[in-house]
Order: sequence, then C-alpha cells, then structure tokens
Amino acid sequence: MSTAERVTAPVLAPEEDDLEGSLRPRRLDDFVGQERIKEQLAIALEAAKARGEALDHVLLAGPPGLGKTSLAYIVREELGVGIRTIAGPALERKGDMAAILTSLEERDVLFVDEIHRLNRAVEEILYPALEDFRLDIIVGQGPAARTLTLDLPRFTLVGATTRTGLLTTPLRDRFGITYRLDLYTTEELGRIVRRSARILGVEIDPEAAAEIARRSRGTPRVANRILRRVRDVAEVRHDGAVTLDVAREALELLEVDEHGLERTDRALLAAIAEKFDAGPVGLSTLAVALGEEPDTIEDVYEPYLLRLGLLQRTPRGRILTSQGREHAGTLGPADTLF
Repeated sequence: MSTAERVTAPVLAPEEDDLEGSLRPRRLDDFVGQERIKEQLAIALEAAKARGEALDHVLLAGPPGLGKTSLAYIVREELGVGIRTIAGPALERKGDMAAILTSLEERDVLFVDEIHRLNRAVEEILYPALEDFRLDIIVGQGPAARTLTLDLPRFTLVGATTRTGLLTTPLRDRFGITYRLDLYTTEELGRIVRRSARILGVEIDPEAAAEIARRSRGTPRVANRILRRVRDVAEVRHDGAVTLDVAREALELLEVDEHGLERTDRALLAAIAEKFDAGPVGLSTLAVALGEEPDTIEDVYEPYLLRLGLLQRTPRGRILTSQGREHAGTLGPADTLF
C-alpha cells in the first residue's frame, strides 16, 4: 500500500473513519471556531486564487483533535486542486518522499501529518523542494557521484504538528503561513455538536448539546466522540432522542465528569495526591505509577489539567495546585481509579 494517496474528491475510510470524515467541514464557512485563523486563511486563499498561484506553505500547530486535518482538506477544497496525505513517521526513505514530490501536479496540496516526526534524511529532501521547487537527486557513489536536478510543480505543503518545538529551524522557516489552533469555547463546541447531530440524523436538545460541549475538553474530536456514544445510549435505552437527562446518563456511563475529566485524568490527580503527597513527582515516576507512557501523559492528559489549573509543571516535577488538591480529595482512593 502506498504511503500517499492523491484525491480530487473526498475519500471516506471504513467504519469509524468514515463517520469521522462525514463530520468534517468541507468549506471554510462551515468550519466552526478559530475565527482569526479563518479570516487570515480566507484572505490568503482568495489572493492565491486571484493570482493563479499555489498557496504559500502552511504550518498548523496545536493539540490533537482541533481541526488541523480538516483545515488541510478545506484548503484543497477551496483551491479546487488535488491533495496527497501522508504521515510523517511513515516516510522512512528519501526515495519515498522523492516519489511523492514528483507525482504532484501544479498547485496540489501535500498534507504531512505529525510533520515533526519526519526522518531527518527525508526532511532534507524537502528543503529545496519547498524553497525552489526542485528535487536534487544524487546518482552514483563516491567520485563518480553526480547531482541530478528535477523541477517540481509549484505545490503547497500543509504540515500539522502537535509539538512545534520538535521542528527543526530550517524546516519551520520554510513555511510562509503559520497558524496555532487554540482550544474551543463551550459555545463553539455546542455549535459543532448540533451540526454533527444534524449530519448523523440525531434529534438533540440544545441543553444536551451544551452539556456534551461543556465536558468535551475544548476539543471537537472529543465532542464528536462523546456525541456518538450518547447517540448509542439514546437508541438502545431510550427512543433515540438525546435529551439532557439522556446525555447525563451517557456521560456518567462513560465516566466523564462535570469538568470533562475521564478516568485516567482522575487517576493521575489521585496518584499525585495520595502516593506522592501532592508532589513534586517526576514524569517517569508518575508514568510507572499509572502504567502509561510518559509521552502519553505529557501530550494527552496534562495539557487539559494544566488548563484547568489543577496541575503545575515545575523543575522538580509535577505538583497539584490548591484547586487540584481540593479536586483530588473528592475522588476517593487512588487504587480504585486505575
């Protein structure tokens, strides 16, 4: 199976990916939230179309689930061009990137997810491709080696990253447009939940949509995931309509509390509070105590706890804030939460 696929029309993957794809906005006007980014991107798209040029390379940064992939497909849709999508870790050899670059057509979009995880040798292929739209290939070895230069069509690279700090400076500097996506407000998430419910054919009360939005950690992907599970409860245990009571019943079943904290979030807080006397505790020690990978704790669980003011990162380790200690005191014994 190839590492990249060019599409000129939406391609839906099976099952859950199919459903997730169907909920993605197709046009910039359908994209909820990130208003300043939408305004800036709309101007850049309009200017590129008016000049008949490829859009400048775009870097999208931010936590998972905020719409980076959706924006990449919206760029393709708005420009009316093709798109190739690849995952950074999947590209292991220079030849893979060279094959993808040479197959692009004029003004195409190349979307690289998790671009900070690109192999360094593969990344070096991109430097002349992004700046001068050329591909330098070394033919032969030793004294007989020579460089073959191929011209590339002018294309747009859209890179998505959750870890901007891991991008090398030469790569980061070659993006003409950089956007950082922020977490969504409850009102914005409520609009997303209502829109998704319409697409899924689910009848939902505004109060139920607001309740789901309030517990979705500021993330549309989480909101859509919860909505699908709430829909299941509504169809199996009730008449299919999502009321406030049905939503609360489903959220209790999913163990998502009033703050949007899930079981592992609560286990993390309780472990720091009880096993480590509210901290400080090192990340690796905490990971062993929870049975999780350090990267998972750092990238998935901690950002939301930090945003709520329940946790602090210090040079000595993780500690609970006074609010975090108070919240952990309501959770019960830590061992019961694992």
